[in-house]
Amino acid sequence: MKSKIHPKWFTDAKVTCACGSTFTTGSTMPTIGVEVCSSCHPLYTGQQKFLDTAGRVEKFNQRVAQAQVKQAEVKARKAKKAADETTAASA
Repeated sequence: MKSKIHPKWFTDAKVTCACGSTFTTGSTMPTIGVEVCSSCHPLYTGQQKFLDTAGRVEKFNQRVAQAQVKQAEVKARKAKKAADETTAASA
């Protein structure tokens, strides 16, 4: 086997969950942060828990609202331009 190609192994790597639970395991990283662990995962606890840490639903709703505002602005501009053309044509 080649020497000096394997990563360093940490036998006491600390794993920290978003729920606050911590435990140690072996890993190539000294510390690991996870969102779900065995003490808070619905499969092990039997309780349903919704994870929306990134706020994806709120971000989607904001994008939809911005698109609706832009559509309303475009319609208003088109209506104003049509009204201006009608007044210019009648004059």
